[in-house]
Amino acid sequence: MHLREGSDADTVSCVALFTASVHGLAGEYYTPAQCHAWAPLAPDMGFWQQRLAGLQCLLAEDETGLLGFIGYTHDGHIDMLFCAPTAARRGVASALYRDAEARLRSRGVGWLRTEASLLAQHFFLRQGFVSEAREEVERAGVLLPRYRMSKTLD
Repeated sequence: MHLREGSDADTVSCVALFTASVHGLAGEYYTPAQCHAWAPLAPDMGFWQQRLAGLQCLLAEDETGLLGFIGYTHDGHIDMLFCAPTAARRGVASALYRDAEARLRSRGVGWLRTEASLLAQHFFLRQGFVSEAREEVERAGVLLPRYRMSKTLD
């Protein structure tokens, strides 16, 4: 596995991985209706191009293709972290997160924050984040629970 910075050319593969991840991994925590509202099977690519353009993205790949990606901002917001269902629990998310955190530390960022899905909350707790509040966000008229989390860097 190797990590690299993402580019506009990666949008289609990142969106496909996001959709597969939500439908393939989050179903244990979310209903089918919630998964479809969160990750429509016919994604709005214009929305995704704009969303990813506002983020620093790191991708994890191997000879089989894209394994996962993380999107963050330079002020310490971890916006997205998704792995392909076939790459789950193989260290992909951990490698992506460690690299992003190191990059943010090198920029002098002292505090990280994220809005974690019910599935991702466990991962972020293991990385030293604390849950600040459970909240709900609306997508396509459907409410999705998530956790607002943060971590102070040493």
